[in-house]
Amino acid sequence: MAVENEGYGGAHPAPPAAPAVRAARPLPPVDESRIRAYGHFLIALVYFFFAQALAHHAAMGLVNEAWQPLVRQAILVFLLLLGYAGLGFALNRQEHPISAQGLPRRRGWMREAGVGMATGWGAAIVCVLVMALFGGIAVGLSFSLSSWGWLPVDISFYILLCLGEEIAFRGYAFQRFARSLGPTAAVFGFALLYAFLESMLTGATRTTALNGFVLAVVLSVAYLRTRALWVSWGLNFGWKASRAIVFGLAVNGDSNHSPVVQGDPTGSFWLTGGGFGFESSWFALFVLLALIPVVYRLTSDLDFRYNAPEIIPGGIPVDLDAAARRQHEAAMGSTEPAPAPLVQIVPLASVPPAVPSETPSTGESNSGNETL
Repeated sequence: MAVENEGYGGAHPAPPAAPAVRAARPLPPVDESRIRAYGHFLIALVYFFFAQALAHHAAMGLVNEAWQPLVRQAILVFLLLLGYAGLGFALNRQEHPISAQGLPRRRGWMREAGVGMATGWGAAIVCVLVMALFGGIAVGLSFSLSSWGWLPVDISFYILLCLGEEIAFRGYAFQRFARSLGPTAAVFGFALLYAFLESMLTGATRTTALNGFVLAVVLSVAYLRTRALWVSWGLNFGWKASRAIVFGLAVNGDSNHSPVVQGDPTGSFWLTGGGFGFESSWFALFVLLALIPVVYRLTSDLDFRYNAPEIIPGGIPVDLDAAARRQHEAAMGSTEPAPAPLVQIVPLASVPPAVPSETPSTGESNSGNETL
């Protein structure tokens, strides 16, 4: 039986009803409990070692030995960024997981990185000057085209090396650990982890572990004060790359990344760290300790900008003007003015035209009398 629809002009079947549009369901809230955050930290930690192994084997299979350090660091940075972004998106519903790792493209980020570089450069200069004054350094220069050609490659190596360290030790895993046990525990926990990994290097000493611990604390303070990795990455890069590229000194026992300048330190081991570099120097340990208040002072403005507590309004809305008006009326009576009387404007009536008089004139009266 057809259903008549007058709106369609007669007996026609009604048009099919439009399908109901379901409202988009909001994403379920993410459980941010401490236990869950600690589980995320463990997953991130395991992934870090997996990414390291994968980057190492991939670099060995892709390029020759000369290019392996750079390619290995590039693959590691890519895997860390991609993996931690996936964890942040899947486990924590982060809308911008790359920025959430500590790499926001916010205003002034290049300046923050420059401040970090200058700070790390300054610490390295202090160590080199003291070593030159109380010990010595033999410097050799290479002017061959091949050496200058490898210079940008080695600079890129330290850029990626320091960036990978910051993502791994101040990025997603650090944030999850801080959510679980607090920022202080995260600072010292990751400093111990970094010190342990430094002590496993060939030629490392106990001083190497201490220097690694203090350096990790300095970089973690820079991150917590700025809520980004730009200052800590710049500081790490300035501290390591300046010694290798500019002065030709070993960094963590590796002196293969200074193609133009080759430096050979002389003097006491506690001052120079020997062939392992300043990572084994007692004097460098005190320089790194002095960096903590320096970094704290340099990041005061950024700390105020990005760590100030957000003021969230609460309670019920209160109209102070209305409350004061009611209080005044209760004491003095209503002060509202009486309404003005209404004035009606009537249009003017039209004036009728003048009617001529019917009284006869004098001449007409006389003629009438004569007739009679």
